[in-house]
Amino acid sequence: MTLAIKRAYEAPAKDDGYRVLVERLWPRGMKKEEVPLDQWARELAPSTALRKWFGHDPARWDGFRHRYASELDGLAEYWQPLAERSARHKVTLIYSARDEEHNGALVLRDYLQHWLRTHGPR
Repeated sequence: MTLAIKRAYEAPAKDDGYRVLVERLWPRGMKKEEVPLDQWARELAPSTALRKWFGHDPARWDGFRHRYASELDGLAEYWQPLAERSARHKVTLIYSARDEEHNGALVLRDYLQHWLRTHGPR
């Protein structure tokens, strides 16, 4: 299983594999042709309400992780195909947050990895 994460502002690499933007909003200051993607999975991003509540405040990180995982529990139709793809091919989750230690892509990656370890690809 290969799931990586990368900021949208970093140059794409050949070894990124299947590139998926996992943000509800397009990265600020970037044109669509500047961010090569295979998929824009807006549905997998944290809800607007959760994103605003979190505000990238590290003090709210644990709460954000739990609330976002709860949102993902109801979105299997969107994340399960991505998890299954990552069991066979490299998938890179693309995000735009400045904070590399507290962002939704980290939570999504961990969520997908946990699901694959406990359920395996179908």
